[in-house]
Amino acid sequence: MMSQNKTTVQKYMDAFQESDHKMILSCLTEDVIWEMPGVYQHHGKEEFDKEIENENFTGKPKITVFRMTEENDIVIAEGNVVGKFKNGDVLDADFCDVFEMENGLIKKLVSYLMQKK
Repeated sequence: MMSQNKTTVQKYMDAFQESDHKMILSCLTEDVIWEMPGVYQHHGKEEFDKEIENENFTGKPKITVFRMTEENDIVIAEGNVVGKFKNGDVLDADFCDVFEMENGLIKKLVSYLMQKK
């Protein structure tokens, strides 16, 4: 059985793959922070919601989680994401997402993304 925190992260990943805004937002605290170091930092559900379907992409991403590790209220998810840019290029990147949890919800997400060559 998965912990409550891992279950929330899995629900978030599944919802993201379906671009299910309502389900994604239900996994977040009101004051959530989403950061991709050197790229952006979003504060609150409204800013987070705007990034779910980034204007540079088309269709739904394919997300594969290879491993989830949890200690205290931190869940780390490692995996791969494949998506299509509107210009026809393909994003094929490995990620490491660090989720800071609070009462079973995502309070902060730091996403590290490395494009494959």
